[in-house]
Amino acid sequence: MIDHDGLFKKLIQNFFIDFIELFFPDISNVLDKDSITFLPQEILTDVRKGEKKIIDVLVQAKYKNETTLFIIHIEHQSYIQKDFSERMFLYFADLFKIYGIPIIPIVIFSHDATVNCATV
Repeated sequence: MIDHDGLFKKLIQNFFIDFIELFFPDISNVLDKDSITFLPQEILTDVRKGEKKIIDVLVQAKYKNETTLFIIHIEHQSYIQKDFSERMFLYFADLFKIYGIPIIPIVIFSHDATVNCATV
């Protein structure tokens, strides 16, 4: 069986700058590309459900001509998950608690279902 999640992570890491330039030009315009650091995958514990969650891709970078850091969190979702919006919110909050710097969450949906804010 193909490890879609692992392939996605490798693709994003290998083509991160191209990905940001193509799909998020506003972020690309303020991103100091020489400062990009891929962080180890965070393991976050959901104490309410007793589950551990592993974040897909976490990148730390600086704004151009500044020392201010920020985090780009990229999550790959290949199926519909009822509480996905809540999960992303909790990831955001946990990452902010850990790092204390701005977090930019990005989700890549790779399934055929129509997705909108009300159904995610």
